[in-house]
Amino acid sequence: MAELPTKAQVLDWIAENPGRNSKRDIAKAFGVKGAARIDLKRLLKELEGDGHLHRDRGHFRDPEKLPPVTVLQLLAPDAQGDLFARPLEWHGDGPEPRVLYVARETDPGLGEGDRILGKVTEVRGDGHQYEARLIRRIGHNPVRILGVFRKQTEGGRIVPIDKGMDREWAVPAGATYHAKDGELVEAEQASPRGRMGLPTARVITRLGDPSAPRAVSLIAIHQHGIPDDFPDEVIEEADGMKPAGLAGREDLRDLPLITIDPSDARDHDDAVFAHPDEDPKNPGGHVVWVAIADVAHYVTPGSALDVEARMRGNSTYFPDRVVPMLPDRLSGDLCSLHEGVPRACIACRMRLNEQGEKIDHSFHRGLMRSVASLSYEEVQQALDGDPNDRCGPILDPVLKPLQAAYKAAAAARERRQPLDLDLPERRIVLSPQGEVTSVNFRDRLEAHRVIEDFMVLANVAAAETLGAKRQPLVYRVHEEPPPEKLEALRETAAASGLTLAKGQVLQTRHLNKLLHDAAGTDFAELINMSTLRSMTQAYYSPENFGHFGLALKAYAHFTSPIRRYSDLVVHRGLISAYRWGKDGITEAEAERLDQTAEHISQTERRSMAAERDTTDRYLAAFLSERVGTEVSGRISGIARFGVFVKLDDTGADGLVPIRSLGNEFFHFDRESQTLMGSDSGWVIGLGQRVTCRLVEAVPVTGGLMLELLELEGTPVARAGVQARGRGTPVRRKPGRAKAAKAAEKRKVTRRRR
Repeated sequence: MAELPTKAQVLDWIAENPGRNSKRDIAKAFGVKGAARIDLKRLLKELEGDGHLHRDRGHFRDPEKLPPVTVLQLLAPDAQGDLFARPLEWHGDGPEPRVLYVARETDPGLGEGDRILGKVTEVRGDGHQYEARLIRRIGHNPVRILGVFRKQTEGGRIVPIDKGMDREWAVPAGATYHAKDGELVEAEQASPRGRMGLPTARVITRLGDPSAPRAVSLIAIHQHGIPDDFPDEVIEEADGMKPAGLAGREDLRDLPLITIDPSDARDHDDAVFAHPDEDPKNPGGHVVWVAIADVAHYVTPGSALDVEARMRGNSTYFPDRVVPMLPDRLSGDLCSLHEGVPRACIACRMRLNEQGEKIDHSFHRGLMRSVASLSYEEVQQALDGDPNDRCGPILDPVLKPLQAAYKAAAAARERRQPLDLDLPERRIVLSPQGEVTSVNFRDRLEAHRVIEDFMVLANVAAAETLGAKRQPLVYRVHEEPPPEKLEALRETAAASGLTLAKGQVLQTRHLNKLLHDAAGTDFAELINMSTLRSMTQAYYSPENFGHFGLALKAYAHFTSPIRRYSDLVVHRGLISAYRWGKDGITEAEAERLDQTAEHISQTERRSMAAERDTTDRYLAAFLSERVGTEVSGRISGIARFGVFVKLDDTGADGLVPIRSLGNEFFHFDRESQTLMGSDSGWVIGLGQRVTCRLVEAVPVTGGLMLELLELEGTPVARAGVQARGRGTPVRRKPGRAKAAKAAEKRKVTRRRR
């Protein structure tokens, strides 16, 4: 009888023969027969228990190596256009190996997200550990699930954290990826139906404890597919960058430019300076400088940094972290206008007349040096007459001229009448451990307005310049509201005792009058929310359709190239228009501006959704200790399944389920956004004051469940909305909006004939 091999011999043989690794193959290779097979089986179990081998369907292999045939998911092309893939079944303790997909001429076209069964070969060097050849394509873009894993006797279940997904997923025993009970996991659909009729899923990523404070933003990052790790080649390219010098630039270091940002800002991408215009032809006028970090100098078309920045589209901001568009070497260092440090910039010099109207402008590629990095709060304190040690020396030469230029520009803005919504911005304050300590509303300071107004002016100047020079660019477009949304807004205004002008071309001044009339009344918040809902969503486009909300004919984003790819495109357009260098917009880039604009519009919406979901989860965590208490708010939304309430103290949104209102039937009118009780006759509508009991707050989903206690000061019976009586809200006719819409449609039809 052959001698039993040692553990080392078995491991060496499996490494050398990856395609022949069943117990029978191993026994045959070492001549193990008869009763000795029991000892071999014991040896293999020990190797498996020690983590040296992984058994899969009766085959043994080194868990730190990929099997010769494995399932791979293709990633996005890198800067050189190569396709890499990630193994979907990796059991090693180390990082996933890097796999290069090597295509044959006869292979079908494959791209990001495609799944293949591949034959992999181990290689050395070249920045990857394996090369893969296509055996067959097995699928594309499966359903992704983010949820909490619940371990069972065999396999487990996944409870989704998405508020809109209420079904669970079964996980077979071999597809748990060793997830622990209660762990947050990312999974993908394996089959439409499995045990007990549940769809089955396979765990592909383990994300840790979902109740950990800093897991909140991590959940959103994975749920919305926001890339948060930079590839090695991108980091390497950024780390190799050197500060730009004066060559080919104007020397602007003598201008006392300053940055004004939130107190916790990590980067500073815009600086400002203003002084009286000395031109006698412009008496009482002002000169305003807006200098923006020259990101285009470092992120050149087609580079690894550029490919990654375009793919990300923008930075995403969470209360506890930022997922940046660019690596920290650029966003926090070379492209950040730090105090006292020379930095490359593209500056816009604008001249305003005494009335605050821009009479001309010019752009300059220069080298600047900020004289101060200030916060909004300390600038406001200085403008109010109480400067600190940092603001005192620059109060008269820098801050007061800025304020004077702003007041002139503000007067021009008032005449232009951009949409003036009053929507308080929430600020979630976290402890060092990542727990919510308070939820506040940010103060709106004059210092905020100073920066906002000058940034708008510079953005307008960029759009005008590139348009005049017929240079390709992406505009920031905001189209006027559609007729059906305006009609809904008129309905809401009429129900609140207010009027929105009709029968004329809508302008922002008409909406501002409505907002002004509502200010200081019980309907102020309702009218502001309803006006916001009536707006179309802004987007990017290579064609100019104007900006309705700002009441501007042409608008482009120029002032934040660190965090928005759109601004980087505009910078490149200016470089080409002024022939400042070879790092301007390329012909290939100009040809695909349509795709770029659509893509970055989508990434912006993705970030907004992730930020909103994160805020909801933090608010739910903050309110989870108040379950059972009474809370007040206003109805902010009506749906067939219930009523949404915006809470006063935190601005959080909770749901009053329709089933909790009692046994009577509630008629839902989509046009007027109301629910009417069939028995009581009560109408529940937008903007009504309510008192509720907080029934449930679930941090992992961000869901808040409420029970309606009072409607417009009148108690609500448990069995349903009680009969009408004192304090009853004004009844509205559910069909009114629908009838008005039909009448309007008939008028339009007659005009067209």
